[in-house]
Amino acid sequence: MTDHQGTPPAEIEVSEELVRALLEAQHPDLADLPLTLFENGWDNVMYRLGRKLLLRLPRRALAAPLVHHEQEWLPQLAPGLPLPVPAPLRIGLPGAGYPWRWSVLPFLPGRPADWAPPGPDEGPVLGEFLLALHRPAPAEAPPNEFRGVPLAERRAIVEARLARLKEGTEAVTGAVEDAWRAALAAPPSEERLWLHGDLHARNVLTDGGCFSAVIDWGDITSGDAATDLAAIWMLLPEAKARAEALEVYEPSAARLARAKGWAVSFGTVLLETGLTDNPRHADMGAAILARLHQDVEAGL
Repeated sequence: MTDHQGTPPAEIEVSEELVRALLEAQHPDLADLPLTLFENGWDNVMYRLGRKLLLRLPRRALAAPLVHHEQEWLPQLAPGLPLPVPAPLRIGLPGAGYPWRWSVLPFLPGRPADWAPPGPDEGPVLGEFLLALHRPAPAEAPPNEFRGVPLAERRAIVEARLARLKEGTEAVTGAVEDAWRAALAAPPSEERLWLHGDLHARNVLTDGGCFSAVIDWGDITSGDAATDLAAIWMLLPEAKARAEALEVYEPSAARLARAKGWAVSFGTVLLETGLTDNPRHADMGAAILARLHQDVEAGL
């Protein structure tokens, strides 16, 4: 797959019949609960199981080790985080012709933040969550070549996207390009801190205008916390909330500059892939770049 194509196709058809067979063989006490398709994501299929559970099954081979990372590390991180996260309750194994591990998770109520944006007072909540998460990670933390790395390693891909989007949209402004150049010029980080790795608005839930959960930890890794700090522009529509999140987090000037660069990276990939086949992602990407433009213009 080239870096500007759309949503990858499923490599395994995860049908209700397959899921029932896996439950009956491995978790028979759950097999009679109501089962309904909840969502087909980029990497995984999710099924509701009864009222309180959610099943998460990889739909392509690239995602299979990511589920394993969630199973190993999220139970260890969850107790120290100020928002609920879906630490696996049970582990599923290959079977019934399905080749990968899968998870039984708690169902966390709420709506994705792109459909139900957080209110203007939620900036400090996001700042506190990021502070709690960004602690030193052990040497055996999962590697991820796409997250937490020096932005110089992403330069060619991001700049190719910027060029294509500049031709076809109005999202790539001078302020967005300035943010990208400043991020590349900032000193890189040598810290190895825990990262969520993919804090876009589909992976954060809200309830009544308040953040209620952080989901989809498949990209969990260690590295430069600026990757996650980009969530300020991915999640917070209000400039006031973004400023208050930064007041709580207090990043260095270099980390803040790199965070804006990661916002450019996430915004461009969501916008470009979304324009191919996912309007929801396109809207998310355009919103990220617009918020970044606003803050750069305002000197935030």
